[in-house]
Order: sequence, then C-alpha cells, then structure tokens
Amino acid sequence: MLMSGSLDRLARLSSEFFDRTREKPVSTVPEDHVVLVDEHRNAQGLAPRATVHTTDTPLHLAFSCYVFRPNGDLLLTRRSLAKVAWPGVWTNSFCGHPRLDESYEQTIERYAVHELGLQVKWLHCALPDFRYRAVDVSGIVENEICPVYVATALGEPVPNPDEVMDYRWVPADEVAALVRAAPWAVSPWMAEQLPGVLAYRTHPAATEGEKA
Repeated sequence: MLMSGSLDRLARLSSEFFDRTREKPVSTVPEDHVVLVDEHRNAQGLAPRATVHTTDTPLHLAFSCYVFRPNGDLLLTRRSLAKVAWPGVWTNSFCGHPRLDESYEQTIERYAVHELGLQVKWLHCALPDFRYRAVDVSGIVENEICPVYVATALGEPVPNPDEVMDYRWVPADEVAALVRAAPWAVSPWMAEQLPGVLAYRTHPAATEGEKA
C-alpha cells in the first residue's frame, strides 16, 4: 500500500501538473493511469496506463491476484492477443494497476469485474513485497512493485475478450507441477510468484473464510 507520505507527495505532484497545464485546452491527469514509484515505494508521479509499458518501462505499482475455488482449483487465464506485453501467454487469474484514489482491494474488485465478469471474496495479501522486472520477446518490459493476492471466486468467469482469450480451472498441484517442469510456458511473474502463493495457501488463516 502507498504510505501516507507518498500520498501527500502524489497530491503535490498532481497539483503541480494542473498548474503547469492550466493554460492548455486539456489539463487532466489521465483517468486510467499507473502510479510511478522509486525502489522504496515513494510516489514519483503518474503515467497513462495505455502507454507506460515500453522497452524502458518505469517502475510502477501493480498487483497480481490468484483466484481459487473452495475445492482448491486455481483459475488460470490466457492473455488476449491484443495485450502489449506477453500476448497469448497463460498466466495467473488476473493482474492490474491501482489508481491514485484506490486501495488495492478496490482495484482488485474493479479488475475482477472488468476482465473476468467475476466477484471475489476472502481477499488476502500473500506476498506483500513482491518486486520483479521481466522482458518479453518483443522487448516490452514489465517493471513493477507487485503485491500478490489470493481470493475465492463467487461464480464462474465471463471473460472480457479484450483482456482474456481463454481460461481453465486447474488443481493447484497440477499447476505447481507445470511451473516446475516448464516455467517458460507461463508468464514470468507467475513462475516466480506461484511457490509463495501455494505456500501461503497452506496456512489455515489463508482459507479460514472459505470454510466458514
């Protein structure tokens, strides 16, 4: 989560942005933006989400979410071919970026509905300090501070084809075996995150709500 000092800094940056652009016809922070940060999560500014991922992507905030059924099956999704980075690649349930005015919980709920037409419950942060940088075959860079969450699905996904081209519910042990045998077959962030996610799921507190 953003620290209060970081939020104050972002408020100042947004105010300065408006001051600089007051004389221009358009003077708004992009509605769909990402929060740029330094290595210590101090906010550095905002950037449009649609254009932030390049061959020199700045460090920014993100999240990953792994959605389970109560029986332990994990929702895997295949990224749309329209995606800028890793198109067509199988990955975790969904990922995204918090906006300036959102908590991670609000962000995850928004993305779950937008990408998968799905409601989730029992949201837990499994890996709060996950950080990674990866480069796909086209040279596009992911460069994120990316807390990793687990959640339980309410119902079945209805994927948005602009975001997700396919999905599967897979037993967690089979997913773990796949990633061990062929980590190149899934997104690099999923290959790094999955062991920690499944270890977290073994803790009773992580699934307590599912059994209530």
